[in-house]
Amino acid sequence: MLTGRESLLRVVGKRRRYLPNRRSFLSASSSSSSFQSCLSPCEKDEIVKRNSVEETESGVGDLVESVNCPVCGTQLRGLDNTLINSHLDECLAKGSKRKLSQLSLLQFNFSRSKVKVHSNWQNDKGDQVITSDLYRISSCDLIHNVNELATSEEDDNNLRYGSRKELDTESRVCLSRDPENVKDPNAIKVLYADCEYDNMLGYIPRELAQYLSPLIDKFYLNFEGSIISVPKDAHAAVPIQIICKNGQICNQISDANIQDFKSLWRQALNVAELAKTNPFGMTRYQRNLVLLIQDVLENNQHLFTTSEMSFLEAFKLLPDDSQRLFARLYTRKGFMLSTHFLPVKEVTGMIEHPNPDVGKGPGFGCLISYPEIADCQLAIKGLLGLQTSSVEFSILLHPASSSHKCDRSTRKQEMIDLLLSSSKNMVSPELRSSVLAITGSCIRVSPLAESLMWRAERLFFLNGEQDLSAFLLVDLGIVKFPDYKCIISDPIFPNRRDLLSYEEAIEISQIMVESLDENNSELVLRCIEVSSSRMSIALQDGKCSSGGPMVAFFSYFSASWVYSKVVLLGVSFFEREKRYIDAISLLRQLLDAFIFDGRRGYWTLRLSVDLEHVGRLDESLQVAEDGLLDPWVRAGSRVALQRRVLRLGKPPRRWKVPSYSESVKRKIFEVHVQGRPLNCKTGMKSIFYNEDGEQCGVEQLALHYYAGEGGGWQGVHTESGIWLTIFGVLMWDIIFADVPNVFRTKFQTAPLDLETDSFYEVRKGLIEELLHKIQDGMAEEILITSWESHVGTACRGVNWEKHSLADLRAAVKCIGGHCIASICRHLAQDYRSWSSGMPDLLLWRLHDCYRGEAKLVEVKGPRDRLSEQQRAWLLVLMDCGFNVEVCKVTPPPAPS
Repeated sequence: MLTGRESLLRVVGKRRRYLPNRRSFLSASSSSSSFQSCLSPCEKDEIVKRNSVEETESGVGDLVESVNCPVCGTQLRGLDNTLINSHLDECLAKGSKRKLSQLSLLQFNFSRSKVKVHSNWQNDKGDQVITSDLYRISSCDLIHNVNELATSEEDDNNLRYGSRKELDTESRVCLSRDPENVKDPNAIKVLYADCEYDNMLGYIPRELAQYLSPLIDKFYLNFEGSIISVPKDAHAAVPIQIICKNGQICNQISDANIQDFKSLWRQALNVAELAKTNPFGMTRYQRNLVLLIQDVLENNQHLFTTSEMSFLEAFKLLPDDSQRLFARLYTRKGFMLSTHFLPVKEVTGMIEHPNPDVGKGPGFGCLISYPEIADCQLAIKGLLGLQTSSVEFSILLHPASSSHKCDRSTRKQEMIDLLLSSSKNMVSPELRSSVLAITGSCIRVSPLAESLMWRAERLFFLNGEQDLSAFLLVDLGIVKFPDYKCIISDPIFPNRRDLLSYEEAIEISQIMVESLDENNSELVLRCIEVSSSRMSIALQDGKCSSGGPMVAFFSYFSASWVYSKVVLLGVSFFEREKRYIDAISLLRQLLDAFIFDGRRGYWTLRLSVDLEHVGRLDESLQVAEDGLLDPWVRAGSRVALQRRVLRLGKPPRRWKVPSYSESVKRKIFEVHVQGRPLNCKTGMKSIFYNEDGEQCGVEQLALHYYAGEGGGWQGVHTESGIWLTIFGVLMWDIIFADVPNVFRTKFQTAPLDLETDSFYEVRKGLIEELLHKIQDGMAEEILITSWESHVGTACRGVNWEKHSLADLRAAVKCIGGHCIASICRHLAQDYRSWSSGMPDLLLWRLHDCYRGEAKLVEVKGPRDRLSEQQRAWLLVLMDCGFNVEVCKVTPPPAPS
């Protein structure tokens, strides 16, 4: 693995299917990649629109009016929703499960349960009124919306759509609790009030039920209501008016419970008000996409052209089914979708059409159809990526397999590559028509729509690792993000030019990663050359070296910072190829361009090493000595440079011994443990047998030794994990303090400046005050309070599952306040440099309820040695007063 590749992958994030500048980038000659050929972002501003206009639509093929049941596979009429719902109910009642080979519900035209909550008021009698939407119950609701809809499994007959009486606006309804509901213990059923039997209509929304259910259970409120209107769509939500009939009971609530009652009632009213902003009939993933677009347009208008804003605004005017179709297409892994299971109304109006007489309604241009996709190779790959059976593949492969051996064991991707390689750069008309005959008409998101949606996601989340699935994780309760205030005074991207430059840099990064995956050295060199030259242009403009540490996190969103990632990966590429002169040139360029950067230590170290590789020892020594004068050279890189100076700086090159010589040469206590190895292969993780004959790693073997003859220690194999958890829990209120510009979205697990010097500088007073409390012995109390308040909430570095509160309390108690404060100070001052390389084992043993001792151990196998970062941590911990040692696991000596 090349150094810097993982970091660049995090910057790129989810790889884009369409890169607007890729064609111009690849078509340029190598000589055109110099300074003169680097097109400015403004010159490439219209490429997305030009490319998307080239691809037009000539119509959608005949639609198949039948669907397959996703549970049992039975073919059903696609237009008979009642039949589909009834059939699915029967399948679910049997306990059948969907097979992996079957289609998912996302390919069907099923409407999901919908919510619409109206305003609240008092009626003429003074009763409190809440109007809400009734969840209609059908079998598709039970399957397709299990996370939004609470369902009863005791009486399936009540849930059948066809068994309910016709809705009537004069019908009265009442609410009834369903505490035994396996999906939601807060579930509230809606029943016909005038019916002799409990004829259930459905459930009220989960968001409202969580507040009304305790009002019914604890305070005995009685809710009745009526149906406001009957929607035309049989699957639409039914709006109802809810009235509290015994509101006078509020006067009998005790003073001890009155605050709880008011809070629950207020929350119920807030849900009603909040639901007003959600358009009628929206599903969660659809609503999330609309909310994302709205937020981006409100806060980043200066980054979009008028036509781009109109395009995004038009998305909100699309019908619900069309919005859901687009969301599914945009987020699915395969970028093309067959129209076999799509009704015409979802697609019509969204596909680009070459005929100017065709009306351009809302959403025009969101989708394009094949064969109108300009890139035939890409289109064929997308079509072949659809659910194509092995028999159908064998038919396609028959003419291409004459010169290639192909059997049933051949993988699908190998078959696709074989088909495409047979025609090289051109796709034969026969192959195109054969594929279309099997798959039918297909659609995909248009390049323009995909580029704008990608931009909206990047502006909303400000990283490449999060996407629309983050909303889903919150909706399902899988992830809970912390509470903090977003105080925004300065934009991340001051102008559109900076944004376009940043986007183009990410494109180059993606091409670089893909080229390395494909071993395309020519294209790798092209990416390095372009990134180097454009980074130099930014240096000439004074954008890289200005600003200082206080705005360091803003530079993470600059094109020059992204290009530096590509260049650093290029350094690793050149070093692997032993092209040290080229690597030296790039490293010098990086050091000249970025003056305030925590990466300077690694760059300086690699420069000194590469200079030694080419025999320039004096220059290598001078670079190492100059690097030690750089305040941005820290942690492991600093220790490595000090050791290089001591090794290279012997007489006659240097006669004076550096002042840090004794500190760096300190001996770290070592313990040797023998273990019976299972494997001794270089490059593989060492595996040993413990005393019980079980296989384990070196860390587990060391833990077993320390628990027994090593002194009766308790401990965990944690490396940096437990320390980052302790830091996050203790420093929680400081990490999420009200600091301008560091929180830009509600989906952050840490402030943007956590890995910069400004984190400590801006919060210095708060940090030092807390560290004094920790030194005075209050660490355990702060830990318990913070844990109980925030357990389960996502925070950078905190692992709630792996480390229990009991282990953290024991560790904090045994380590002591002074040592805990020292570690927290190092992490607060330079989280980026010190968040890795900590010792493998944290050991502790209690002498009584109030006293104990701790030990930190770095474990090494037979062929392992300390890294410079690990050595730096051990030396720092020794300075802080920790008991540290290195445990070396070795095989027993061979018999003589």
